[in-house]
Amino acid sequence: MTLSLLLSMALFAFAASFSPGPVNLVSVSSGARYGLSSGLSFVTGATCGFVLLFVLIGLSLHHVLSVLPLLTQVLQWLGVAFLLYLSYQLFHDNGELSEQASSKAPDFSTGVVMQWLNPKAWLASLSGIAAYIPEATISQLLIFAGIYLPICWLSLSAWLWAGIALGHYLQKPARMRLLNKSLALLLAASCIFLLVP
Repeated sequence: MTLSLLLSMALFAFAASFSPGPVNLVSVSSGARYGLSSGLSFVTGATCGFVLLFVLIGLSLHHVLSVLPLLTQVLQWLGVAFLLYLSYQLFHDNGELSEQASSKAPDFSTGVVMQWLNPKAWLASLSGIAAYIPEATISQLLIFAGIYLPICWLSLSAWLWAGIALGHYLQKPARMRLLNKSLALLLAASCIFLLVP
């Protein structure tokens, strides 16, 4: 692989990871509400979940999806349903920053599952592989995944830190409720953009 191809892959990975999406919005909310430790658990799970999805798509799943296009639609609708469920929970959160609330924080497994049900993650994987390594060898796929891993983690961590910075301002439950409702509406709205071609 040439240096220019590697740089192009890195720029694609950054654009796909840092651009607003469902996982980014949950990272902000998690940082504002639960702080660094819980937030990093979610971010790490989301990163690992995405990279695993990316590698599996690169190994063979994109062939299956091209043969069974209905599977793509089923996965997309499952993803949208999951995102709407998360949006509903966020919208109805009471904004209290109590110690007991930390047990409900999105964790590593939530991050993994969210990426697997996130249409943005599927589209980023399929389009990245199709654009940069359409006839992917295992070594090319692992190099691309190795580029994606730190970029995805750092991008989601930046959103988490933004939430942590907001958290200092959002100590009052009314302000936290306002943030949660705003993020919930944005999360729900993102589903519309995922469904409209």
